[in-house]
Amino acid sequence: MAESRDVLARAASEPDAVVHYGPGPEQLADLRFPDRGPAPLLVLLHGGFWRPEWDRRHTRPMADGLAAAGFAVATPEYARTGHGGWSRTAADVARAVAALPDLVAAVRPDVVHAAGAVLVGHSAGGQLTLWCASSGLPAPYVGVVAIAPVADLTAAHRLDLDAGAVAALLGGSPEEVPDRYAAADPCRLTPPALPVVVVHGARDEQVPLELSQRYAAQAGADLRVLPSAGHFDLIDPNSPSWLHVLESISDLCYRPPPR
Repeated sequence: MAESRDVLARAASEPDAVVHYGPGPEQLADLRFPDRGPAPLLVLLHGGFWRPEWDRRHTRPMADGLAAAGFAVATPEYARTGHGGWSRTAADVARAVAALPDLVAAVRPDVVHAAGAVLVGHSAGGQLTLWCASSGLPAPYVGVVAIAPVADLTAAHRLDLDAGAVAALLGGSPEEVPDRYAAADPCRLTPPALPVVVVHGARDEQVPLELSQRYAAQAGADLRVLPSAGHFDLIDPNSPSWLHVLESISDLCYRPPPR
């Protein structure tokens, strides 16, 4: 049975606040806060195969679920395909990830836990999360959770995921723009210094599990495979897989500091 995609259109609450991390119309982020603090901060990068028709709003049910579970959540928007190419997407994401911990703390210093933050991304957002991790995450980030990530762009192009999504993002094939694949493909980048957990469903029909398996083998990431989960189950708080996603995030948020 195919999994339901209804989470993509499900009604969710409006954000508690919106902040701008730059002057551009898409350089903003939705913020959601738990009822009580202090709480770990999650910066959540949405997916959608980098396509302009998919923005941060489709992950609002997920963000609601994370806030209900006791996390402060920032979901930034960023430039997507057709709005400046990979360089613009990368610049927006890097700027958002660097700026949001301070921006969120300024809005609710009573809620956000000063000890650390975790970068979380789903699907295309998972690729961006892994790219950020290899580029070097600043304090206060303590780890990364990539959920069903497009972790191998070369393989994703070969498999023609989402009808040419990778070529649209990078401007061509690995043979045509090899430098862009070298700069953006998590499987070609230096393994991250911070802990990385990858969560992937074995029944994922949008992003095959093999991409995460290859990345985890090369980067030494902690790969957690959910046998019964599909691509959208992992961002659905009503799914049986949701508790496993929360566990993976909590494992990093509450990891004991190194001695």
